[in-house]
Amino acid sequence: MFAHDTILEEAVKFSRFDKDIPFSTISDHPFMLEDVLWKTAEHYYQASKYKGLAFSKKIILAEDGQQAYERGHCWYRRKVRGWKNYRQLYMTRALFRKVKEYPEIEQALLDTGDALIIETAQYDYYWGIGRDQRGKNMLGQVWMDIRRKLIADAKK
Repeated sequence: MFAHDTILEEAVKFSRFDKDIPFSTISDHPFMLEDVLWKTAEHYYQASKYKGLAFSKKIILAEDGQQAYERGHCWYRRKVRGWKNYRQLYMTRALFRKVKEYPEIEQALLDTGDALIIETAQYDYYWGIGRDQRGKNMLGQVWMDIRRKLIADAKK
């Protein structure tokens, strides 16, 4: 009657907030970008949301990626105009830089083959898959885009 969909079962799953997983945005993998040493991809992403250096500095100085997320995830601060149009670009920049500085992350990404990569956030329907699995899974999409770029560059 109904065929079983195994695509989600066979996907590579991770949580953005599991610091032990290399695909996480809060994993301890510092990298240089824009002449700043960022402690995590989350630090870079959250600090990029805000124009003023004063508030961005609070995010940069956050102890870890989780704290950077919490500091940058405030509704009452004014974000860069049109932030939603740029957020995927900034996340891609951070994660690509992280991959280029850490060969073990690059290898882990390439080891996923052509599997679907899913960020399992229950309540984030943009970056994650959401509770009902209808989310955009943009973080997974970013990782798969980076993987495609690495494979294409290796063929050159």
